Amino acid sequence: MARALQLAEHGLYTTTPNPRVGCVLVKDGVVIGAGWHEKAGKPHAEINALSSVATIVGAGGTAQAGSAANMGTAQGTTAYVTLEPCSHHGRTPPCADALIAAGITRVVVAMQDPNPLVAGQGIERLRAAGIAVDCGLLENEARELNIGFVSRMTRGRPWLRMKVAMSLDGKTALANGQSQWITGLDARRHAHGWRARSCAMLTGIGTVRDDNPRLNVRDIDTPRQPLRVVVDSRLEISPEAAILAGGNCLIACAVSNPEKEAALRRQGADIVILPNPHGKVDLPALMKELGKSGINEVMAEAGLKLNGSLLREACVDELLIYQAPVLLGDAARGMADFGELTELTAAKRLRIVESRPVSADFFIRARFA
Repeated sequence: MARALQLAEHGLYTTTPNPRVGCVLVKDGVVIGAGWHEKAGKPHAEINALSSVATIVGAGGTAQAGSAANMGTAQGTTAYVTLEPCSHHGRTPPCADALIAAGITRVVVAMQDPNPLVAGQGIERLRAAGIAVDCGLLENEARELNIGFVSRMTRGRPWLRMKVAMSLDGKTALANGQSQWITGLDARRHAHGWRARSCAMLTGIGTVRDDNPRLNVRDIDTPRQPLRVVVDSRLEISPEAAILAGGNCLIACAVSNPEKEAALRRQGADIVILPNPHGKVDLPALMKELGKSGINEVMAEAGLKLNGSLLREACVDELLIYQAPVLLGDAARGMADFGELTELTAAKRLRIVESRPVSADFFIRARFA
């Protein structure tokens, strides 16, 4: 199963909106096939594993490459799959049926599929066919790999990570807005890894004005760029903003401005109008809208105002903090403005998930306790 999870990671940047899934086939203690899901619309991990089944086993218990013609040799095999095999017709036929047809005798599943179209039905179909099924092996690892897919299936919204580059005293920019660069090159490259796995990047109009960012992936080899989402309540963004280059951009606003909308659409941007009662963008509604579009993971790189709003409206699931060994002083800007706290009991408590140095800087990944 650990190997199946490693294989699933090959789809880290490509499977959206589908989950990342790996499959390993074992017969008489030898791996005879393996595969992973590469992209929506292409064969799922189980089909790729069955298609790879070899008739020749090499030294050290490693199977040589096979072909679809050898799928019949999977008879009597145990399949290790990181996610419950699907039981419905989507873009591809049900994987549960393929495993049954191939003569698989046992299936070990890391976790049940949270998709309501599956949700245990794949396991039931396998068992009804006389196949032994065990579920729960390395379940936590499998869930982490697809945490955004699980979030979208169970909450109707993506998993949102807020990335912050800050000084040792918690400042993210000078008072004049200058923020490039607080952290070093290696920390920025590390952050691009998180960008690459994200389905969408989220920022605010303030950051667009101050930094004119592209918010694309540059330091990681990836076959696709995430959607860029700009929260711009009054639709102030310039059609010449760098973030609009190449299209694949969504502007979330709270007002209608047909002339400005037309100019932005000519640049390849889409517009969604989601006002809240205060004339701002309804952020929870935006998260739901992204979920409906098949967005699993979102990474926010914004300023203290949007960061504060995202935190205040409970849209943030995880913090990615890159802390540099510098001091910027009290006049510099903080990471988030979510209002004054008058009691320590009101503090937003976090649980550290990961912490480590990244060259001269320090990386902290934290979730709300």
